[in-house]
Amino acid sequence: MIQTTLQRLLDEPDIEVIVVDGGSEDKTVELANSMGVKVIICPGGRARQMNAGAEAATGDILLFLHADTQLPDRYPAIVEEVLRTPQTIAGAFELKIDGKERSLRLVERMVNWRSRFLSLPYGDQAIFLKVSVFQEMGGFPDLPIMEDFELISRLKRRGKIAIAHLPVLTSARRWQRLGVWRTALINQLIILGYFLGVPPIQLKRLYTKQ
Repeated sequence: MIQTTLQRLLDEPDIEVIVVDGGSEDKTVELANSMGVKVIICPGGRARQMNAGAEAATGDILLFLHADTQLPDRYPAIVEEVLRTPQTIAGAFELKIDGKERSLRLVERMVNWRSRFLSLPYGDQAIFLKVSVFQEMGGFPDLPIMEDFELISRLKRRGKIAIAHLPVLTSARRWQRLGVWRTALINQLIILGYFLGVPPIQLKRLYTKQ
């Protein structure tokens, strides 16, 4: 999966690609190295990994991409166009899930409705923003889970979160493992628990059961 993701990125010559590995036991590091990609080893959670990657980046724009997610064609131009929109402080893509189940189409519609009308994209939608804004916000908060939700919530208080009209394509494995509706229910319980003040470390345990 990561080979496909990386190859699509490397097809764009002016894009800096950084893989941050959190201690995986598969061949992620080996594969990334073989493709000539900069690799950083940073155990300790997704927020710390993304912050480490951002710190190592040399460009003006950051885009945070999950290993099982592929960006659409012309994504660099799309990102720049979105960030030029007045009052826009950050952006993300619509979501498409790589599975044939009808229930996944409903999940997609719900996610894309939430993203557009509530300005709440999540990490699997490839959040992007300028480096200067990311630094001003202090990066991703050091949370074991909901770090993307918290960053987006803070960004919303500063400007508009724009959603590109083209989708990223993400793996369906997470939904297929426990079933679409059970996975969706767990996700909503995690969000509700976060609002109610449940410690993130407890929410993380619920998430890892997916």
